[in-house]
Amino acid sequence: MNLLLAILGAMSQGLFWAILAFGIYITFRILNFADMTCEGSFAMGGSVCALLVAGFNWNPFLSLIVATLAGMAAGAITGLLHTKLKIPSILAGILTMISLYSINLRIMGQSNTPFLRDKSTIITLIKDLLPPAKELGMKDSTLQILVVIVLGVLFSALMIGFLYWFFGTEMGCAIRATGNNEAMVRAQGGNTNKYIIIGLVVSNGLIALSGALVAQSQGYADVTMGVGAIVIGLASIIIGEVIFHKKISFAHKLIAIIVGSIIYRIIIALVLHIGLDTSDLKLLTAVVVAIALSIPVLRKKKVVVIQEEE
Repeated sequence: MNLLLAILGAMSQGLFWAILAFGIYITFRILNFADMTCEGSFAMGGSVCALLVAGFNWNPFLSLIVATLAGMAAGAITGLLHTKLKIPSILAGILTMISLYSINLRIMGQSNTPFLRDKSTIITLIKDLLPPAKELGMKDSTLQILVVIVLGVLFSALMIGFLYWFFGTEMGCAIRATGNNEAMVRAQGGNTNKYIIIGLVVSNGLIALSGALVAQSQGYADVTMGVGAIVIGLASIIIGEVIFHKKISFAHKLIAIIVGSIIYRIIIALVLHIGLDTSDLKLLTAVVVAIALSIPVLRKKKVVVIQEEE
């Protein structure tokens, strides 16, 4: 029973973290931009959300919108540093990420801000609409996990719909073309600087939204909650790509990211369940990513060997 609850809890977290992976997918895969801003914008989403809900008693759904806008602003700063000041992409992201640490501390006024019991989150709002857990024949913690799963599915589906629509527009196609061949887009008269900035804005907006959702789910926001976020997002993307290794449509790629995020979280939950120390999670994440990255290479080698034998 405890193992089942751990797996369900991992699924619920995986759905919220998948939105982070969507943002990282936009920069690393579509835009071909090594953006490190995500670690700062993820924590910024949680910090802004915690300030508005715990500090100013805002509606938790409205706080998600403001947190998303804050992340979009962070992405715009990275884009301007890169396009206007010609700072290399990875360094521009690192500069923004470092500055966001201080900004997040300023926003919350401390390193950690909890959502107090008398403050509503999107989870508690939904739970209040449902019968008590005892009447449903389950524990309150189980009901909370199920609510988070439903919300995670809803938000993930909305983000897939939005991204599928956006990257099918003229602007979205221009961003994809910029990532594939920036010189060609310039030759066609396209403003690649604008497309890069818009891509970073959308990406970090999604990442900040994920941070706000995770903060409300876990009950607190912390300035260090974004540490390692880029590796977690890449792990989700790579695991999804390994599972759906054949050429698939854009919508299926987004679904693969969700599956990858859930599988990653389940792996973490199972390893913790058998007794691994939480301090080893970063090492485990690195191992999982390394294994996932090596699988496509091993597949190619296997195909080459088979062809040579034939």
